[in-house]
Parts: sequence; structure tokens; C-alpha cells
Amino acid sequence: MDKAKIRDLYTDYLLSSLGKTTATGLSRLLDKLVSHDQITRFISTLETGSKELWKEVKSLVRAHETEDGCLIFDDTIIEKAYTDENDIMCWHWDHSKKENVKGINLLNVTYHSGGTVVSDAATKLAALRVPIDYAVVHKTVRFCEMKTKKEKRQSPITKNEILREMLARAIVNQLKFKYVLADSWFSSADNMRFIQKKEKIFIFDMKSNRLVMDEKLDRNKGQWTNLETFKLTENTPTKVWIKDLDFSVLVCKQVFINKDGSAGVRFLVSNDLNLSADYFTTLYKKRWSVEEYHKSLKQNAGIGQSPTRTVQTQSAHLFSSILAYVKLERLKLCRKLNHFALKAKIYLAANKAAWEEVQKINFQPTA
Repeated sequence: MDKAKIRDLYTDYLLSSLGKTTATGLSRLLDKLVSHDQITRFISTLETGSKELWKEVKSLVRAHETEDGCLIFDDTIIEKAYTDENDIMCWHWDHSKKENVKGINLLNVTYHSGGTVVSDAATKLAALRVPIDYAVVHKTVRFCEMKTKKEKRQSPITKNEILREMLARAIVNQLKFKYVLADSWFSSADNMRFIQKKEKIFIFDMKSNRLVMDEKLDRNKGQWTNLETFKLTENTPTKVWIKDLDFSVLVCKQVFINKDGSAGVRFLVSNDLNLSADYFTTLYKKRWSVEEYHKSLKQNAGIGQSPTRTVQTQSAHLFSSILAYVKLERLKLCRKLNHFALKAKIYLAANKAAWEEVQKINFQPTA
């Protein structure tokens, strides 16, 4: 059986599985039509990476891309506390938990067709939300931390550098898009300058300790102040200079209520000097779709359900999970059901099959 067919079977297995996914498990599911060794060889030799992903999603993207599409950057960690450490399975800082966790750090860029957010459910289901590029963080550089005297790992390339490489590839691939969205971890001056030169529009969250000054002042006189203490009116876009940038930007302060009832403040920044407060909010809401992508990868596509232990096999499983997500996205567009509704249908069918098997066993005569 050729690799393409095995890959198709493996991604279907990830979507249908209710637990751990293994070569043995898939072989047994197929009544050994495909042997354990065939599946193992497939995982051990599968080519993965940006080029391979673009080949898979190109036709889907071309059918739905729009001039005002969005590229959304973010990363996630597939936690694996008990798996042996290697160059990709290692310790990473989780800013949501404020602690180091062990696992695989995956940097993604997803494409969201259309530049506006509409609350209508049918419209949401019609919008394309698909990964077009990704990178696994490889921490190949080892060093001894002087303070703790412990060996640590780091990547030879930063996530911001990876972001710019991904953005450059999207432009080379002639992808239609207008906006680039990301949280504060990617709002570096280098990224802003790069996007400005590519004549695209960025909308980033920005940390409150960034240095800014009024756009009307002479930026060369050094009258910088922290964004947190800078006088901004809520929901009123204001032109400012940001330190280390040679062009002015628009900043919009937003106050919101967290789930625990506490108040939070967000500072959004864009190089579109004509952006209204409503459009700041409307466009940045699309960034949430990458979080939904990560959630679907973990809950619907089995990205964390493989016991693989080498860099190659872990990378192959991860890539296969991304392809499984793309399958769900195709199904979403034609069936008008979101990923979790589709997965629920799979669960229900599995439960019915299990129920029927239990009934057969119950009614079998005993010796």
C-alpha cells in the first residue's frame, strides 16, 4: 500500500480514535489489512514541514481566499510530562500558566478568509480557518545556566524570526491577505517594520511597558513614557511613536472584564492610521480563531495522543494531526457543522457500535 493511502488511513484514525493512537491500534482496527510494520515505516519516513503543508492546503485556500484575509500567528504547547526529552520534546515557558512545562512547542500561522467578524453562525461556518504554515521549535543549543548550574536548551532561531520567515513564504506563495494578527509576544519592533515594508497591516496586542510618545512631538528628543502611564482615552485610537520604530502607529486602549470579574486592559497597535475603534475590536477578535484551532487539534485531531518517542516520529504524528484538522475544516465547509459537532457525530456512531457489540455479547448463549 502506498504512503498516500496509509497517510489517509492514519489521519482518519486520528479523527475516529477515542484515546491513544498507535501503529498497533490502527493495524488492529483495519483487521491487519495494513501491518504494524507498514504503519511504523510510514511514520518513520513521512516528510513534514511548511512545503508539505502548503501542498495539502493550497487548493482549499485558493478556493476561499479573499483580498482582506487575515494571517494569525500564535504558538501552543503539546504537553508530554512523561515522555523522554529530545530536541523538540523539552521544556518551554507557558505564558498562560506562568511556568515551564514539558512538551512540544508548535508555532502556527492560520489563514482566516474575510476581514470582518460576523456573529451569524452560518457565516462563521462559511469562513475558512486553516493552517498554512507551521514550525516546531527545535532547542538544539545546550548551555549551562550559571545561576542554577543546570544544563538547559534553547533554539538557535527566535519565534519572531520564524514569524517573519512564515510571512515571507506566504507572500512568495502569492497568498491573498491584508491583515496580520498576533498577541503581545509577537509585537516586536522588527516584526512591525517587516510587515510595514511588505505593505500589509498589523494589529497586535502590545505590552504596557513599551515606550511611546505623542505623535505630535519630536521623537528624537527622547520624551518617552511607558504605555501604561501614557494618557489614552478608552476606545479612542491615538497616533503615537513607538521607540525603535521610524513610522507612527495607532494605539487603542480597551478595558474589559475577565471571567473572574476583574478588570483587564489591552493595548492594540496598528500601522493603519485610519482604523476606527470598532474595527480594532472587530478585526482583533479574529485572533481568537487560532486558539480554537489549537483546541481542535488537541481535542479532535489527537495531536497529544501518540506515544512516539523520536523527533522524526513525533514530527510525523504532529503533521498528521494538522492534516486531520484540515479534513475537519473541509467537512465543516460542506456539512455546515463545526469541528466539535462533527466529532460528536463520530462519538455517537462509535457508542452505537459499542452498544450493539455489548448486546451481541449479552445474548450469546453460555456453555
